Amino acid sequence: MAGRRRLGGIVLGATLLLAAIAAVYGVTNPKQVLKLAVDPSQLLFVTIAIVALAIGWIAVIVTSHRMLRPQGSTTGNRALGAALVGVLCFAITAPMALTAQAAMTQRDLLISLFSSGQSATRKEVQNKEDPWAGKPRVNILLLGADDGPGRKGVRTDTVMVASIDTKTGNTALISLPRKLMFMPFPKDSPLHEKYPDGFGKDGINLQDRLEWMLDAMYQNIPDKYPGILGPSDNEGADILKVSVGEAVGLEIDYYAQINLKGFTSIVDALGGITVNINYPIPVGGSDDAKRPPNYYLQPGPNKHLMGLEALWYARGRYKIPNPDDARSARQRCAIHAIAEKANPANLVQSYQKLAAAGKNLLRTDIPQDLLPAFVELGLKVKSAKVAAVPLDGKALKFAYPHPDYDGLRAVVAKALKPKKPATKPTTGTTAGTPTTKPSKPTKPSKTVDENGQQDLKGACEYDPEPQS
Repeated sequence: MAGRRRLGGIVLGATLLLAAIAAVYGVTNPKQVLKLAVDPSQLLFVTIAIVALAIGWIAVIVTSHRMLRPQGSTTGNRALGAALVGVLCFAITAPMALTAQAAMTQRDLLISLFSSGQSATRKEVQNKEDPWAGKPRVNILLLGADDGPGRKGVRTDTVMVASIDTKTGNTALISLPRKLMFMPFPKDSPLHEKYPDGFGKDGINLQDRLEWMLDAMYQNIPDKYPGILGPSDNEGADILKVSVGEAVGLEIDYYAQINLKGFTSIVDALGGITVNINYPIPVGGSDDAKRPPNYYLQPGPNKHLMGLEALWYARGRYKIPNPDDARSARQRCAIHAIAEKANPANLVQSYQKLAAAGKNLLRTDIPQDLLPAFVELGLKVKSAKVAAVPLDGKALKFAYPHPDYDGLRAVVAKALKPKKPATKPTTGTTAGTPTTKPSKPTKPSKTVDENGQQDLKGACEYDPEPQS
């Protein structure tokens, strides 16, 4: 409009060219974009580039105003022009500043969580571009550490294995009761020399027995045998990877550990989770101390829970029949609910809070250079089937001093066995009538496939238990 068409064409053309290059690059190289998002050095470069671009745009706006404003303008016109320049500069720099802040937050999170720390059990991956080549499943140990205020030591009340199919993203969750005794160790492990019959001892009273259960291993073994597996930033997690892997018959690749406060912070950052409650769940209370709960979460479909109540949904057990089994089932449902809530829109809106919660309250030995592959795998998991591997605690003798670990390994192996391709059923006919009748559909919450897996979408549905 002012006749500076060449200069305007250069500025506008350069802007459109950069935008087009970014759009084409994002569409044609999604893996590279993922790598950029999980590479601290590239995130720093992006931040610097964004700041430089913002400064450049401010210079263009201010210079253009100075070049184009009429001579002899009134004070009011000059003030109006200055205000317009300020609005334009803010409109340009505000989104760029938010983008730069997000990039630096992401960089800080990556450096905090995925530093190249020491692990006694993590194996070096040679093919960083395709770490899942020749690896049908990746197994991650999920730990919930009970290190809240007023508690001595750290106990892992939640021990779960997420076994992920690297091709499909289908995930099987295996929950182990916290009271398992005589947890085994591989024969080639130095821990087997110390505990040849498993972590525990015979002839102990009830009070001592609490120190020989699965949830006590994280604290007690490193205290007694520090450094037994080698240099480690988290000896308790490394020990549990070895023992849990032997118990379920899987090689545990990595672990992710969160404490109670971290769980509430992440749920709050997501804006809460939605779950179905099938029976009253206690909030607070202690069976051991004979302290009744403060109140109960009442049954109902699609209950919206914020952090603290979501935590008690996952861990409440005051006078609940089969409390460990019930709690394990609800914990799997809580994980399913978090995965459902963690959609792109919620993640963008809550990212700053999620990053702050994760940086302070999450620990893992997943290496930084595998993050691009894990992001891709996570996208598969998001749209794939998440199922539980039901474990019959009575048949496997979980409540006995010596559980049936051979039986446990057999159940897990069957559940993770690759399925045969589905074939069309063949039905003969007599006088035009099929010889086989279609079976009646079972309720989703009770559905267990031929491998013994239970789809969490059905297992976590609203199916209230009759109240006495």
